[in-house]
Amino acid sequence: MQLPDMYQPRKNNLIFSFFSWYIQFIIKKDFAAYNYDGVETKQDSSILILANHFSWWDGFFLFYINKKVFKKQFHVLVNAENYNKVSFLKYLGAFAAENKSKDVLTTLNYAGKLLDDPANLVLVFPQGKLYSNHVKSISFEKGVMQMINASQKKINIIFAATFIDYFAKRKPTAYTYLQHWENEEYVSLQLLKSAYNKHYDQSAVKQTQIIE
Repeated sequence: MQLPDMYQPRKNNLIFSFFSWYIQFIIKKDFAAYNYDGVETKQDSSILILANHFSWWDGFFLFYINKKVFKKQFHVLVNAENYNKVSFLKYLGAFAAENKSKDVLTTLNYAGKLLDDPANLVLVFPQGKLYSNHVKSISFEKGVMQMINASQKKINIIFAATFIDYFAKRKPTAYTYLQHWENEEYVSLQLLKSAYNKHYDQSAVKQTQIIE
């Protein structure tokens, strides 16, 4: 399944290497610390990360985790506006679609095929838009299931919930809580949403228990 050339990821090793370094640099520069969980995955399967979306940093956090932990070929689904506006994203594995039903369907099917390659990781923000870091639950656009169903379903599904706090420091500390969800053979949108929000709730509780 092919996307229009204008919305596909691009290959440029020099640009990728620079921004791979730069993302690590700005995270260390702008945050007091960035903490995340260890998580085990099946190496012979691709990875689908489902994450909350509250800031400009979200994709960079997960890119960093992939570099340090998963070590897969990184891909992220973004909207067409950001794909065109932030020119380097396409060189970091970003792909997009115009907001038209046919184009969106093609993009979701393309993502599903990416997940058939165990070398790949695909990051998706199921909320579809930016929301506050203080929302009580995470909404899921139905396109998530279209993407999963377009794949052979041999996937590591990883839940990621990220929170930021300052405490007594000038710079914030970011925390990403990860869970490898052992998905059942039959996965519905409601089941996926319920399982993710359970992880999100548990992560929020852990975050509120941090004392410095």
